[in-house]
Amino acid sequence: MEKSAILRFEHILTPDGLECQKRLEIDAAGMILDITDEPGPVFDGWLALPGMPNAHSHCFQRAMVGLGEAATGADSFWSWRESMYGLAAVITPEEMADVAARAFTDMLAGGFTSVAEFHYLHHLPDGAPGEEMARAVADGADRAGIRLAMLPVLYQSGGFGEPPGPRQERFVHRRLDDYLRLLGGLRDLSLGIAAHSLRAVAPEVIAELDGAAETMLGEGFPRHIHVSEQRREVSDCLDRYGLSPIELLAEHVALDGRWNLVHATHATAGEIGLMNRSGARAVLCPITEAYLGDGIFDAVEFIGGGGSMAIGSDSNIRIDAVEELRMLEYGQRLRRERRACLATEQGLGRPLWSAAAAAGGRALGLPAGRLATGAWADLVVLAKDSVVLGGLNGDPALDALVTAGGARDIAAVYVGGRRIVESGIHRQGDAISASYSAALDGLRERL
Repeated sequence: MEKSAILRFEHILTPDGLECQKRLEIDAAGMILDITDEPGPVFDGWLALPGMPNAHSHCFQRAMVGLGEAATGADSFWSWRESMYGLAAVITPEEMADVAARAFTDMLAGGFTSVAEFHYLHHLPDGAPGEEMARAVADGADRAGIRLAMLPVLYQSGGFGEPPGPRQERFVHRRLDDYLRLLGGLRDLSLGIAAHSLRAVAPEVIAELDGAAETMLGEGFPRHIHVSEQRREVSDCLDRYGLSPIELLAEHVALDGRWNLVHATHATAGEIGLMNRSGARAVLCPITEAYLGDGIFDAVEFIGGGGSMAIGSDSNIRIDAVEELRMLEYGQRLRRERRACLATEQGLGRPLWSAAAAAGGRALGLPAGRLATGAWADLVVLAKDSVVLGGLNGDPALDALVTAGGARDIAAVYVGGRRIVESGIHRQGDAISASYSAALDGLRERL
């Protein structure tokens, strides 16, 4: 395919490390054809990083900002969930599209260039099944210009062996065939599958889902599941099955690099070893895990054993890829009471960004998260004149980004070689913001 665009950068971060004065040749579809030397003197930017894939998102929860914060006794994830149910009960497809567009716009401005949408708000407010809600998410992604991997979620029960409650009805497919009908209807999108959790889907049904989806989609698609997020989830699983959640999952499916275990907060040392041996990926959402009071996954143990770890924005209360990485590292420091927990001899910023981006691309099942031939030309370009980064080059600049920077230090964001965000301003930002504000007004009136 002939090249259709060329981008030139003083520095880029590739799988081979930080490289100087490079040019990216990009085809009409937005994929990198070649990376070659570029002597300048004119460049399109200073330091280009691979755009960060967002490996776990519930975009509708962007509309929950400021809700569910009043103290309610022994406040926990489970009390927060009641506020989430209130929003889920009333949001329409039109509102979903507007909220999704806002969330995805914020992701782009925050350094995320692709997203795995863990989509479980399936049915219409009156309970009617269909594709409308999923299509609304896809419409929001199109409007924002983000690359979307859709993960329709199977959700069947309200707890281990418990029937779903009335406030969960919009999520539920009681029959696997009904879920598979939805999955088949969305095959024009980039797809993976998800079981919500072992408390929402029985392990034998997850095994059945895996096989049925493989028949429909082939072998290589990503599989995602919430697992071991809350201590109560772990204790309930042990009470019912005599196994902890990751052990139980491994009894029923062939864990491998196609599986993405979201949160895994309370994974035991044995389960972390199981994940490492199988190649199953951890997907961590440090801002949301702190926001919900989940706890802190032992990333040091996991990475030390060869584990692969992606990041996500989950509840989308705050959206900033850099801040997710910072929270990840600082959480480990608090857990271990020492510094530089996830750093290498290269420093902190380069290994964290590179590893999370590459793992995120695999979690989405897309050629994303790396600047290399055959990958999407999705880039985050840092601002050379940033207060945080000014005067620094190479690894010290990336260390400064992770420890002290954020979305404000991003000069531009590209998706498929096309500039979507410049100096924090999205090209469709005003229209998306206006639609989101109107949707939010309507939702808040009904909550």
